[in-house]
Amino acid sequence: MAMQEYQRRFLEDALARDALRFGEFTLKSGRISPYFFNAGRFDSGAALAALGDAYAQTLLAARIEFDVLFGPAYKGIPLAAAVAVELARLGRNVPYAYNRKEAKDHGEGGTLVGAPVTGRVLIIDDVISAGTSVRESIAMIQAAGATPCGVGIALDRQEKATENGADVPWSAVQYVTTQLKLEVVAIATLNDLLKYLQAASDASLLTYAASVAAYRERYGV
Repeated sequence: MAMQEYQRRFLEDALARDALRFGEFTLKSGRISPYFFNAGRFDSGAALAALGDAYAQTLLAARIEFDVLFGPAYKGIPLAAAVAVELARLGRNVPYAYNRKEAKDHGEGGTLVGAPVTGRVLIIDDVISAGTSVRESIAMIQAAGATPCGVGIALDRQEKATENGADVPWSAVQYVTTQLKLEVVAIATLNDLLKYLQAASDASLLTYAASVAAYRERYGV
C-alpha cells in the first residue's frame, strides 16, 4: 500500500524534531535498537498541531466509530487534546478526557478529568510497548461505565514482545488486538519507516535503512 501524504509528513516532522533518531538505543526489553521514537519531542505549538493532524487523518481514514477520546497520563494527555482540536478543524467535534496519576481528594475529586467518559471511547497514546498503559486505560474506562473501542498510536514498531525476558512471536500491538479485542491504528509502522528510508536521497538515511532492515529481520513480526 502506498504511503499517504500525512504519513510522510509525520516521518519528516519526526526526523526534523529529533523525535525519530538513529544510532544505538537500549530498549526496556534489553534489545539494542537502531532507532528510537520519542513523541515528547513534538514540543511546540506548531509541532503538536502537526502531530495532532496526523493522528486525526489516521483516525478518519480508519473510520473507527467513537464518541470520546481518552488520553492516559502523562503523554496521552496533550496528544488527546491535540487530536481533538485537529478533528474539530476537520469537521468532527468530539469531547476528550484524561486521567490523573493520583486521585484528587478535593474540588471535583476523582481520577478522571474533562468530558464525561461515556459511550465508545478511543484511547490515544504514543506507542504500545507492553500493553500495560492500555490495560490500565481499559480498566478506568470500564469503571466509568463506558466501552473502550480502539487505540490510536503514532508509531507501531512491529516487533516481537518479550515475556519474562524471552521473545514471544507476537507484538504488543498484536496482543492488544487479539487478547484485549481492541482495534489499533498507527500513523506509521516500521514498514512505513523502512520504505521512507529506502526511498530517501540522503546517503545517511540509506545507511540507517540497512540497520533498520536488519533489526526487522531479527525481531520483526
